[in-house]
Amino acid sequence: MKGNRFVYYVREGINSIFNHGFMSFASVCIIVACLLIMGSFTLLALNVDSIINSMESENEIMAFVDESYSTADAQSIKPGLEAIDNVSSVIFVTREQAWDDFLDTYSDPGRLGELGPETLRDRYVIYVDDISIIAATRDAVSRVDGIADTTVHLDIAKTLVKIRNIVTIASIALVAILFTISLFIMANTIKLTTFERRDEIAIMKMVGATSTFIRWPFVVQGLILGLLGSLLSFVMEWGLYTLFSDKLMAGAELSLLTVIPFSVVSIPIFIAFTVVGLGVGVIGSLLAIKNYLKV
Repeated sequence: MKGNRFVYYVREGINSIFNHGFMSFASVCIIVACLLIMGSFTLLALNVDSIINSMESENEIMAFVDESYSTADAQSIKPGLEAIDNVSSVIFVTREQAWDDFLDTYSDPGRLGELGPETLRDRYVIYVDDISIIAATRDAVSRVDGIADTTVHLDIAKTLVKIRNIVTIASIALVAILFTISLFIMANTIKLTTFERRDEIAIMKMVGATSTFIRWPFVVQGLILGLLGSLLSFVMEWGLYTLFSDKLMAGAELSLLTVIPFSVVSIPIFIAFTVVGLGVGVIGSLLAIKNYLKV
């Protein structure tokens, strides 16, 4: 008996799709359009976050060791620095190494005269996990015995954090708005197909059919339309993202940018598209038929 009902639900759902072909096509197009926009902005946010994370990894704290410390004494400070919260790695740089780096970047070493490595100090290059609290980490580093001074580009750190927060909030807000819009349009689109069957639904209610029995074919219809829309949008998103990323990476002036390969995010995107597509289809169908069940 349950098997017969399931077959009935599926058959009626599929028949409704073909009997109202134009409206079904419109529903799928709405789902595809909304998912493409949501997916594109989500991928943009992921790439921006990836770029900012790579820039964060280069934002460092420079900690200068007290001049009175010997090289051995300076190296003994390292465990204390590594124990500080939010510190991911610590690199010791001797004054000789710092001098060599300075000479490599200085345009006219000959003008330095008698200056040598002794004019510099041993230092530590410190990388952090969370750039948003780099100022507090800098203060903790300054309190370590043997550290005479610290430098960090706080303005750059604050700007990166602000950009990441803006992109994240904007993406979440946009996805929520588009989901609501697509749900509303989907419900009204299916409602038009339901309107033609209002007399049939009323008769079924009067002869004793339950609301669940009447509702399920429309749920199946929404499931099929939602699944079809999510699959089409995933394939289109894949193609558009690959095309755009290939063109972006081919530009010589943008060669320093890195784009997340679609293969890395394909599974989460596919799952998200499927869940959203099915959710919009089912919820839209339930909203569309809700008023017609009140007999």
